[in-house]
Amino acid sequence: MKMQQVGDNCFAVLNEKNRVCDANSGLINRGGGVVIDTQSDLAHARQMIAMFGRVWPAMPRRVINTHEDADHVWGNQLFEGAEIIAHRSVPERMKKVADPKEFQQLLHGVGHLLTRVLLKVTHPGLLAAGKQLLEDYNFDAIELVLPTTLFDERYELDLDGTEAHLIYVGPCHQVGDTIIHVPKERVVFAGDVLFRLCTPMGWTGSYEKWFRCLDLMIELDPEVIVPGHGPVCGIEGVMELKAYLEYVREESKKFFDEGISSLEAARRIEFGPYGEWAAPARLYMNVERAYREFRNEPPDAPWDSAATFDAIYRVAKAKGMEVEF
Repeated sequence: MKMQQVGDNCFAVLNEKNRVCDANSGLINRGGGVVIDTQSDLAHARQMIAMFGRVWPAMPRRVINTHEDADHVWGNQLFEGAEIIAHRSVPERMKKVADPKEFQQLLHGVGHLLTRVLLKVTHPGLLAAGKQLLEDYNFDAIELVLPTTLFDERYELDLDGTEAHLIYVGPCHQVGDTIIHVPKERVVFAGDVLFRLCTPMGWTGSYEKWFRCLDLMIELDPEVIVPGHGPVCGIEGVMELKAYLEYVREESKKFFDEGISSLEAARRIEFGPYGEWAAPARLYMNVERAYREFRNEPPDAPWDSAATFDAIYRVAKAKGMEVEF
């Protein structure tokens, strides 16, 4: 992890491996302090707090959760007494998708021989994902702490004369997707509507909604954008992600029209310039999402997480590359 100053009063903590759960966090060092997203486990959250402690005088008064995923909310419990702000959908969604018990069971299982043998046969992708997470994370002792202040479309903070605009843009990556715009400093904290130099994963939403969100970020004309995953960028990062999503949707339509499955399509679609991004085999999720739209399925149709990781694993194996999530 490293801390990077991105504005006069804006800072980011970045997870440099840029793999699943390697989420970024932000700090607006005004108005008592505002932390944006709280990391994937308690050790990373404490490390983030120590880094931000170099520039803030005390624990922050506010926390913003950009959406409901575990890697952005599991450090909430360390901010006792802080106001936690999120979109209205986030608390109930957190209960569904960020229950720490499921992740704790996976990592404990990966640590036991018999469970590893069983997973290798039944869900090799889930096993590989668990092994990767075990390298960096420990999900024990995590308690789900829900947001306390909820909003619908927009929410504005006056931080001693510096405004922070919370703009609901979901569902793109998840239901509660929110971006934070600090106009005075020309900074946007994008959450997971922006992946930078790593392959995006979209669980709920549509391509069209994601495109509209990316266009909005360009219209805001920020000088600096802190993505949910990956290094800090400008609007070129937004344009690159949009180009990737357009490419995948167009290629997916060709295979869909030929009656080829989404998994087989993901095996065949060339990575092109995006093969240098982290976890390129996540391509499967973006192909499958396109297929769901072509079949007119609802944007919130559930995913089988184990089967999804297995499919990503199979795409990586088919392309002869190292499995990475």
